[in-house]
Amino acid sequence: MAAPSRIQREIRQSRPFRSPGHEAVVALARTADQVGRHFAAVIAPHGITPQQYNVLRILRGAGQAGLPTLEIAERMIESTPGITRLLDRLEAKRLVRRQRCPRDRRQVLCYSRPEGLALLSRLDEPVSAADASALRGLRPERVATFIAILDEIRVGLSTLPPAAPAKLNQRRRKS
Repeated sequence: MAAPSRIQREIRQSRPFRSPGHEAVVALARTADQVGRHFAAVIAPHGITPQQYNVLRILRGAGQAGLPTLEIAERMIESTPGITRLLDRLEAKRLVRRQRCPRDRRQVLCYSRPEGLALLSRLDEPVSAADASALRGLRPERVATFIAILDEIRVGLSTLPPAAPAKLNQRRRKS
């Protein structure tokens, strides 16, 4: 019997994974959680969440043109069903502002406020340092390979119909 893998030891799993794919997904989820907590620890002292930081980053990139609420939701790193509540909190902190689009009253445009841009400026250096430290276990020449592998995973997932994972599980149970 093979020695337990690193992820098996970390999560104290005594039984082997059902497949290498299962082990890879568990390892990816565990790593994503650790990177997320590492990043959150950098921005939390500034009074915002990772999702709020993401919205501020998106709006900074949009510039003075701003963005419609739904486009912000589409650009989020982590999809969130509560984009309106997220924007409500940022607006209450005076980091963003919203207004109805004059050409289409159904659309709400969001803009960075100077306070939001100033906060991002203060966070630029600590976030860059957190990015670098999160990947310090990888040699620089492996980072591009790592990005390419992650891209391949997302592309593969994007080609699946929404119900495909459930159908795959049903087929496996029947076998």
